[in-house]
Amino acid sequence: MEYMKILFFNLKALVSYLFVFAGYNALAQFPQIVKEKKDSPYEQITFVDLLKKYMDKDASMPNNIEGIYSVSASAQKKSKPLFSSTEREKTIDQRDNYAVVAIVRDNSKNSREYIEVPIDRDNLFSYPVRGELTAASGGNILVLKHFEPKGKILTYTLAYDYEKDIVEGIRTETSGSVVRTYKIVYLKLYPKPQKTATGDQGHE
Repeated sequence: MEYMKILFFNLKALVSYLFVFAGYNALAQFPQIVKEKKDSPYEQITFVDLLKKYMDKDASMPNNIEGIYSVSASAQKKSKPLFSSTEREKTIDQRDNYAVVAIVRDNSKNSREYIEVPIDRDNLFSYPVRGELTAASGGNILVLKHFEPKGKILTYTLAYDYEKDIVEGIRTETSGSVVRTYKIVYLKLYPKPQKTATGDQGHE
C-alpha cells in the first residue's frame, strides 16, 4: 500500500513537471514565433481583420446583428429610506467604451445563436467566449448570458435598434427596498450599413 502511495505521488510529480515544462517551452518559443511572423515573406492577417472579412459578406443584409462593437456599462441604485416616501436614485458605476467585442453567429450548440468574443488584444493563441446570445419571442429581442470570473453568469434582456446599430440590455437585482439596475450598451463599429438612400457611402 505504501508503495502505491509513493508511485501515485511520483506520477503526480511527473505530470506536474511535464505541464510546467510545456508551458515554459511555449513561452520560450513565443518570441521566435513573433519574429517569424515579422520576417515571413507571406502576407499576414490578424484575427480582427479575419473577422472583418467574414462579416463583410453579410454586411448588406438588413437587421444583421453580427459585428464588432464598443461596449459601455452603467449601474444605478434606487432606494427608499425608512419613514420616507421619497425614492433616492444614484449612479454607482459608469464605464464608457471599456471593451471591444465581436458578436458572431454560432451554430455549434443548440442553446445559443451568437457568441460574444472580446478582441481588445491581438496575437493571442485563443480568444475566450464571454457571452452567449439567443433570440427571444420578438424579432429584435435577445437574451444574453454573460460569463463572469469564478463561474458567475449574468443574464441581460437585450433590444437591438436596427436603425441606430445599437444593442441595449438591462438586468435588475432587488434586495429589500434597494433595486439595482445594470445597463449594457453595444455600439456597432463594424461593419456599418450601406446608405442605400444616397448611394454615396460604403463600408467604413
